[in-house]
Amino acid sequence: MAYSEFHADRVRFRLKNQSFTEKNMMGGLIFMVNDSMCVGLDRDKAKNEDRLMVRVGKLAYEELLHQKGSRVMDFTGTVMRGFLFIEAAGFDSEEDLDFWVEKALEFNRILSEN
Repeated sequence: MAYSEFHADRVRFRLKNQSFTEKNMMGGLIFMVNDSMCVGLDRDKAKNEDRLMVRVGKLAYEELLHQKGSRVMDFTGTVMRGFLFIEAAGFDSEEDLDFWVEKALEFNRILSEN
């Protein structure tokens, strides 16, 4: 398994009031809300640690890039603006995970309105 089932359960708990599906993609687990990629989990192979992927959109990207544990998502070697990787230290606490899941859901609501 290329992601932590413990962290997957933590994300599932936060999405319990959403209609979501799960897909194994990009070497990890992706949570789809309203048929759009929202939050994901995988392991950073270089650091051998868990990480969270959040889709925050391009408008919030620059601001959120400076939050604790946040870094650019460069999964393919190219920066994917609008998506962030959050290192374990940035989502270990319940409050930090709440923050990131809510940011992903905020953008997801914008997507579903269009």
